[in-house]
Amino acid sequence: MIEISRAALREASPYNAAITREQFLFYEMRTTARLMAEGLSDQAVADHIMEENLFQYPTEKSVRKIALACIRRLHAMKDESLVQAMATQPSEVSKQICLYAMMKQYRLVWDFMVIVIGEKYRLRDASFGKIDVNGFFLRLQEQDDWVATWSDSTIAKVEQVLKKVLVENGYLDSMNADHLNPVWLHPMLENAIRSNNDDVILPAFNYFS
Repeated sequence: MIEISRAALREASPYNAAITREQFLFYEMRTTARLMAEGLSDQAVADHIMEENLFQYPTEKSVRKIALACIRRLHAMKDESLVQAMATQPSEVSKQICLYAMMKQYRLVWDFMVIVIGEKYRLRDASFGKIDVNGFFLRLQEQDDWVATWSDSTIAKVEQVLKKVLVENGYLDSMNADHLNPVWLHPMLENAIRSNNDDVILPAFNYFS
């Protein structure tokens, strides 16, 4: 009965901890985007990545899992021009698109970036620390029964991934940084976000207009 109830909680929740294994995956996302931009089918993309071990992973199983995760994430943006851009644009632009894709795929990342990071920029409060991340998860556990079942170690892993994402995108200088840097939203991504009616996330990119 306990397992059934946990499964029911997981099914009912918009949140999951998949990012602990899937992470930011910039290199993998860019590699996948390049293949998708060539017009290959999802199956052909996954097969090619696995056959050539383009991610340089130790096992075939892990390569396929991450390849499929990247494909899902790229499709989550619902914008082929962004897939093309991720494949061809300079890394700082591609990374920002990669972050958007991650937000679209994972409600946890979306909420964290909007509720914590976007609000920091809105209030012009550059301070950032463990208290901000812990506060976010405490509120989430109070609101969501599935997240409430997560162990301290799972939450710690998720927190690490979220901080790494911030470092990768220039929000933080390092994992130990105590302040947020100003970031600049690339116009192409701004237009795509507006086209997708995702304006609510613009503050997460330090954009207010």
